[in-house]
Amino acid sequence: MGAPKTVLLTVAALGLAGAAAGALVVYGGLYDVAATQQHFQPVYSLLETAMHQSVRMRARNIEPPRLDDERLVMRGAACFRDKCVQCHGAPGVAQGDIGKSMQPLPGPLVDARHHWKPRELYWLTKHGIRMSGMPAWEFRLSEEDLWSVVAFMARLPELTPQQYAEATRVEPTGAQGAVARPACGPAESVAPLRAADAQRGARALYQYACSACHTIPGITGSSPNVGPPLAGMGGRSLIAGKLANTPDNMVRWLRHTREVDPLTAMPEMGVSEQDARDIAAYLAALR
Repeated sequence: MGAPKTVLLTVAALGLAGAAAGALVVYGGLYDVAATQQHFQPVYSLLETAMHQSVRMRARNIEPPRLDDERLVMRGAACFRDKCVQCHGAPGVAQGDIGKSMQPLPGPLVDARHHWKPRELYWLTKHGIRMSGMPAWEFRLSEEDLWSVVAFMARLPELTPQQYAEATRVEPTGAQGAVARPACGPAESVAPLRAADAQRGARALYQYACSACHTIPGITGSSPNVGPPLAGMGGRSLIAGKLANTPDNMVRWLRHTREVDPLTAMPEMGVSEQDARDIAAYLAALR
């Protein structure tokens, strides 16, 4: 009976020691969070492996559409130019200062098709990678745009710098003989409105950075004091002291903030009609 007790006490002591060491590292400020320092290689490798496995599991049931449509590829070229090249670079194009200054460093996407399946690239583009700097584009790009980026990434390894420049060239407005090139448009321009989804509205609140200024029940944040807390928003009689608190008025406030109150410090965040309706549904439930 003595041996098992000794083992249990040893395990407990090691656990307490590990917890104490972890607390010392965290609360003592010993861990260097500076982006001027790289992760240790074992940490980097562990995080990368976890990321790969996580994406593969979550993307396993996604069915890609046909990706060889030239129109889709050209639309993806515009989206890649506008949303991706700043961090990842392109054939003959260096990353921007933001991309070059990140840790972990965003790698080039020229060889992405050799490491990921189309459904996995779609999932990565749509959902992003937490704590890596890779944003989620779900609330910025339509489904067609998301798949167009995947289609273009499949073409990237074949492009010379000159071909990439031609594919992503921006034509001057009113240029004579300009070739019509599809634009990377906002999601609301193609997606029909549907019933409001409060759960999706919760995601939209942090995807539109609302939690950067407001403390919002159910949304993780650092307890900001820039804007008023939104606890109990559903039970308030007025929005911004001006509008009756109805879902339609909340949509109006979120989308046309300056129109409602020209003097407010709250910026207009480019919230789409559908996303505003989803956010309004979530806020209405906060009692």
